[in-house]
Amino acid sequence: MATLARLQARSTIIRHQYYFRNRVVDVFRKKEHDAAVKIQSWFRGCQIRAYIRYLHRVVTIVQKWWRGYLGRKHYQLIVKLAYYTMKMNIYNAMAVRIQRRWRGYRIRKYCFNYFYLKAYLRAVSETNDTIREALEEFAEMKDREEKKADLEREEKERDYRARKMHYLLSTQQIPGIYNSPFRKEPDPWELRLQKAKPLTHRMPRVQPKGSIHLSSWLACTSARSFPRANILPPIDWKQSQGPFRDITEVLKQRYKPLEPTWRMEEPISESKEAREDLRRQEGTKNIHDKMFLPFSSYHKNKKYIPSLHLSSKYGAHSYGSQHFRDENPNKWICSKDFQTVLPAFDLFSKYGKLYSRAGQIL
Repeated sequence: MATLARLQARSTIIRHQYYFRNRVVDVFRKKEHDAAVKIQSWFRGCQIRAYIRYLHRVVTIVQKWWRGYLGRKHYQLIVKLAYYTMKMNIYNAMAVRIQRRWRGYRIRKYCFNYFYLKAYLRAVSETNDTIREALEEFAEMKDREEKKADLEREEKERDYRARKMHYLLSTQQIPGIYNSPFRKEPDPWELRLQKAKPLTHRMPRVQPKGSIHLSSWLACTSARSFPRANILPPIDWKQSQGPFRDITEVLKQRYKPLEPTWRMEEPISESKEAREDLRRQEGTKNIHDKMFLPFSSYHKNKKYIPSLHLSSKYGAHSYGSQHFRDENPNKWICSKDFQTVLPAFDLFSKYGKLYSRAGQIL
């Protein structure tokens, strides 16, 4: 009993101690939880940052390898293009050199041949003289024709004046003004008046004013399309009152020609025919539509199609296969060989610079 009484006396103190201890424990538990959370967050942050640094190093290595691969491929492409460009430049230079040699030979052989030019200039001079003589003869003939036409015109004017002044002719009773009795011989106009006939004046023809001509607007003038009748003399007729149209306007509207629309004039396949025509023109203008592939094996398996002048029944041309420079003595102007050094020639040096009025070279 004493123990129970003692415990009951100390129950208030025990309650306060229990409450205080539990409160302290809760406060320390919260501090420990916050500290543990902070430690875990710091550790996990360090772990994540280390992993990210690892990923960065791995990604850098992958990018380095990939960019190196791309750079090497691009460099190989640049080297290949440079190689192809260099070869094409060499081929173009060789082609230009061959063309230069051939064109120089052709120009010296056929175009600027000294003896051929000499003969040509001589022929031009002779032709010039001939043409000038023909032009002078033609000019003289024109002058003679003009003089003859003037004389004929003057003679007609004199005849007209003689016919117009025929009333001045002399008679047996009264002499005219051109046949004076104080003259030994009559005037020449007197003889002309005797030969001329008197001039008669014609009366002008009077045309009816009110006649209607349908041929000015009517396209079909045959008797089957529109019967024509004799034109009657004009009468004083007034137009009747009312909504009546003129007969000429009605007939013009009735016999007007057919005017089809654009849809009727143009065919239905106009666009298709235009495309075919354009494709045909492009085919005639383009010599070779395919791309030039000198460094590929695209054309190796393709069958060769010979050209028309090589596959004809008359045989291929020998140029380019047997010899490069062909000499045909039958086409030479003279028996001498072609000379590179030309002597001085006055006619050739003065050609086209100085000319005289007669066409002779000074």
